[in-house]
Amino acid sequence: MAASTLANLRPITKVVQGQKMKEGAGVTICRTVGTSTLRNLDPYLMLDELKLPAKAAFAGFPDHPHRGFETCSIMLEGQIEHRDSQGNQGVIGPGGVQWMTAGRGIIHSEMPKGTDGMLWGFQLWINLPKKDKMCKPRYQDYQRGDIPVVESSPGASVRVMAGSHGGVIGPIKMRNPGLLMDVRLAPGANVTQEVPLGWNGFAYVYDGEGKICGSVAQPEHALILGPGDHVTATGGSGTNGLKFLLIAGKPIGEPIVQHGPFVMTTQEEIYQAFRDYQSGRLQDPADNPWKGDDGEL
Repeated sequence: MAASTLANLRPITKVVQGQKMKEGAGVTICRTVGTSTLRNLDPYLMLDELKLPAKAAFAGFPDHPHRGFETCSIMLEGQIEHRDSQGNQGVIGPGGVQWMTAGRGIIHSEMPKGTDGMLWGFQLWINLPKKDKMCKPRYQDYQRGDIPVVESSPGASVRVMAGSHGGVIGPIKMRNPGLLMDVRLAPGANVTQEVPLGWNGFAYVYDGEGKICGSVAQPEHALILGPGDHVTATGGSGTNGLKFLLIAGKPIGEPIVQHGPFVMTTQEEIYQAFRDYQSGRLQDPADNPWKGDDGEL
């Protein structure tokens, strides 16, 4: 849809301040979606920001299970290695992204590579519809050079991880329609992005300040989008301008029953996930998560 045909600016209906907490082996993160203030935003279950010296996060996130949803790890600085119980592994470097479809089951760890410099990134949890919750697991790893950057106007750049901006399509293949972008605005620069009618979405500010859909935007805050067909943003006057993640997707509209790392639609499915995990059947050794089955994606 051309910018000239976009008619309804999405208002900001809620602003959620991030909450500091510890995850993994005592690593401090900042969470917005997935807190008591905003339990979820269909189809999104959680967003964490990780920002601390790498040596302070060295204990990382040891082996833990997932079933019934997807995760997306986005790195700005530092490196994270992911490794699962079947020996599959990969490293995401600065500017890289991993999209993991846990599906019927993954047991993996996420650990910093090295102790020098900063470790700065995000993890997003995305629900799967009931029909896909027991699909084969899949990994999609993309490094900085795999992700297109669109200079949409002077001082405005958009890293397109999923969805489309300025006719450029991001590489992540999604089961549920959505968009995922890293927007960076110099002071005074502007950007407009279509967000389809009916989708839920939010912007998470990670640096600088400015305005998103006319509302004040500042770090460690998620700005929840109301109904409409597009968003706008302007970089503030500070030297860092405004940097934020723009995240939106089609709501699934199904019950969400979550117990820690298991997200299903009924309590019995949660019990089954625990039984499978405790009996060693959660991750199938026959599954190759680097390859999609025919017709899956």
